[in-house]
Amino acid sequence: MSAVVDELSRLTERYQTTVPSGVRRHLRLGKGDQIRYSTDASGRVYIEAVREEADPALGPFLDLLEKDLADRPERLRAVDAALVERIGALVGGVDVDLDAPLSPDDE
Repeated sequence: MSAVVDELSRLTERYQTTVPSGVRRHLRLGKGDQIRYSTDASGRVYIEAVREEADPALGPFLDLLEKDLADRPERLRAVDAALVERIGALVGGVDVDLDAPLSPDDE
């Protein structure tokens, strides 16, 4: 286990503070990153970097699919050309930028 390193920062009149550089380096924090504060019953505070968290429903759903495919491989069917054509008719020519932010109406 690595040694505990103490660093200090001061609260401004607006209760803001700067995360000390050693803590930023240790947590690999950059501008705009989020941090989470957690406290325990004794009053000890923990700080951690917030990393993009996986969708909590996706893992269990994929596990369910995997188990179902393993348990019932005879139910697996190929997608026929007619279905591919119907899907193409619904979404054909639609440009989607998955990295674009959502509009306020979509959030």
